[in-house]
Amino acid sequence: MTGEWNAKLRAVEELRGALGERLVLDAALIAPYARDTSRARPEGAPLALVLAESTADVSAALAWAHEHGVPVSVRGAGTGLTGGAMGYDGGLIVSLERMNRILGIDEANRLALVQPGVVTGELDDACRERGLFFPPDPASARLCTVGGNIATNAGGLRCVAHGVTSDSVAALEVVLADGRVLRTGARTRKNVVGYDLTRLFVGSEGTLGVITEATVRLKPVPPGTPRTFRAAFDRLEDAGRAVTAIVGGSAQPEVLELMDALSVEIIESFHPTGLTVPDGAMLVGQTVGADAEAKAERIIAICAAQGATDTGISDSDALLEARRLSNPALNARGLKISCDVGVPVASLAEMFHGVEEIAVRHRKRVSTVAHAGDGNLHCTVEAPDDAAGIAAADLVIDDITRLALSLGGTISGEHGIGSVKRHELPWQLDATALDMQRLIKDALDPRGILTPGRAI
Repeated sequence: MTGEWNAKLRAVEELRGALGERLVLDAALIAPYARDTSRARPEGAPLALVLAESTADVSAALAWAHEHGVPVSVRGAGTGLTGGAMGYDGGLIVSLERMNRILGIDEANRLALVQPGVVTGELDDACRERGLFFPPDPASARLCTVGGNIATNAGGLRCVAHGVTSDSVAALEVVLADGRVLRTGARTRKNVVGYDLTRLFVGSEGTLGVITEATVRLKPVPPGTPRTFRAAFDRLEDAGRAVTAIVGGSAQPEVLELMDALSVEIIESFHPTGLTVPDGAMLVGQTVGADAEAKAERIIAICAAQGATDTGISDSDALLEARRLSNPALNARGLKISCDVGVPVASLAEMFHGVEEIAVRHRKRVSTVAHAGDGNLHCTVEAPDDAAGIAAADLVIDDITRLALSLGGTISGEHGIGSVKRHELPWQLDATALDMQRLIKDALDPRGILTPGRAI
């Protein structure tokens, strides 16, 4: 094994001429880049780290890895929750954090050209200075990157109004497994030339290529002052029925989130806002536009008709900011094992009821926080931080996932598959679908170096 490792080290020195100091071999410096925020465990010691600063750097790294058969993991900000960015034993890590420039904002065409390491919230801030905004809005927007959002087709709080990340991607520059550079899409609104390769790479989790530039779509900032609304319910199922009624109504929110009682209690203790913990669940959301107040009032009326016991409207977004802190708040209280299943919105009430039954059956505390407007649930299970505790919590997650599938849902709404959920793929995809995905993978990455053993 030592001889093989030394041979790899000699081979990796071939990259030094192309990358210089951007090639890192020091194990202590590599270690922070070798994992993400998921429960996945490191697979061993990576060989080297590439701190890429350009498309040329990424191309050189992948061409070398392709030639030598070295597995490659791709890392943005490391905020992923499914183990997709974990380093490989003897592998190469390609970090895109230094590729963090906004290359241009085209106000006339409502487009932005960005490198993958741009932080999502910072892109949104820059666009808002010009009266525009970037629609994707993950809860971790102040930490996660545009490239990571594209790689996982992330969603977020504004999905109910603006869709997921793929709906905001017009074109990509991608480095393929052998180092070639591919450009997909166009700056036009319509484009039906050839296969839709842009959407093929969105959500591919680094298995088909490495995104080095993205042209993303922007929208104008709505006029007026946004309104934040809340509605407390004694029963979680009633909150689910209220969501279905809201989504089917004429007053559409830009944000519609749900927190069950346990989540509210934990988040409020972590970041106090003066919120009273409900018996069942709390809906929080936001309306925008000149008629934001009127829409919020109509939504509150729907909630009242569905059994809300306490409601309110304000021009503060404090509740939404508290919602964004759900992950660190839950983790601090020992609820660390999570999933991000999705179900049809009309099945939310049944899904919430089923999750409660699963929690009772397993005798585990389960927190549910949801992008309720699009049926995407984040259920998090308490677990001691050891192998046995994680395994027991994973059984709860498996049951929740199977419940979602039984209701016509999906095993992942926005986090992706990575390594953590890969065992669930055959639950949702049949043999033919899995075979087609592997054929695509083999065509674009014949040596299997890009994020092997994950996502598909």
